[in-house]
Amino acid sequence: MELALSEEQEQLAATVRSLLAKQADPRVEQYDAALWRTLCEQIGVAALAVPEEHDGVGATLLETAVVLEELGRALVPSPLLSSLVTTEVLLASADDEAQARLLPRIAAGEVAAYADLGDGEPAEEAVDVLDGDLATVLVVAAGGDLYEVDPATARRTWTPTMDQTLRLARVSVDLGSATRIGAAGPARERAAIVGAVGVAALQVGTAARGLEMTVAYSKERVQFGRPIGSFQALKHRMADLLVLVEMARSASWAASYAVAAGTPGAAQLAHVAASYCTGALEKVAAETVQLHGGIAITWEHDAHLVLKRAHSLGHLFGSAHEHRRLVEL
Repeated sequence: MELALSEEQEQLAATVRSLLAKQADPRVEQYDAALWRTLCEQIGVAALAVPEEHDGVGATLLETAVVLEELGRALVPSPLLSSLVTTEVLLASADDEAQARLLPRIAAGEVAAYADLGDGEPAEEAVDVLDGDLATVLVVAAGGDLYEVDPATARRTWTPTMDQTLRLARVSVDLGSATRIGAAGPARERAAIVGAVGVAALQVGTAARGLEMTVAYSKERVQFGRPIGSFQALKHRMADLLVLVEMARSASWAASYAVAAGTPGAAQLAHVAASYCTGALEKVAAETVQLHGGIAITWEHDAHLVLKRAHSLGHLFGSAHEHRRLVEL
């Protein structure tokens, strides 16, 4: 497998990066609606994974992963991951009528969220849902069935988290008023694997941002009359971080490609990527804070945002040890 982006994918990444550099602000409690609208209308990020017959771009999961990596690098809040997972759940399990009704709305930029109430008897209960309080398209797996739920009928409460760029909400639904649209089994399987590769892409972007800001700071911070980046020991530490980031990127791309193409072993690659990228980001975040010194834990500097995102992403769609347990040896 050649782990390299095509020219079109590189152009997509460059376009998203340029836009985020001009407009992104990571220091907000929810996503920037104007930025999200621009990403959707000018670049079509929400439509990438949606088939053309449902007003989408008809690209692959890998293209969305490319965008997610750039969003992670910019540390910017975005509902793309939750909308991607919901899109893939609908494609995996929803009936034709539900796909025709819901997928064009997601492609147009409406925020979508997927909630899993468990595989027991369907019951009203609250679960943590990514972007659950902001979604206008709400899809729920409960028992053996997949439902479309009117968000207006659900009780949704924002849950404060360490990382404000990832928004969670406690969502409780009444399935008595919900519409069954498919089976829960395929939906759960797809959500787990797509969520894993989506998180891995965000982690790679965040790790790259941590490394970039650390290298830049090492060239500016002077100690004993020299930039600290000139000290051999720190050069070695930053070189080790570069290796981690590049290995994580390779794992992320391999998993995204395999899941998009449906190749044998795709699930295993997704679990490998999720586990490795979690560890890589945790290491980069720790070194970012240490090599920046005291400034890293001040609100004025972005280094603490890398640490927060590393902590939050490490628990989203499964922890590293859970993914390692799922890898088939």
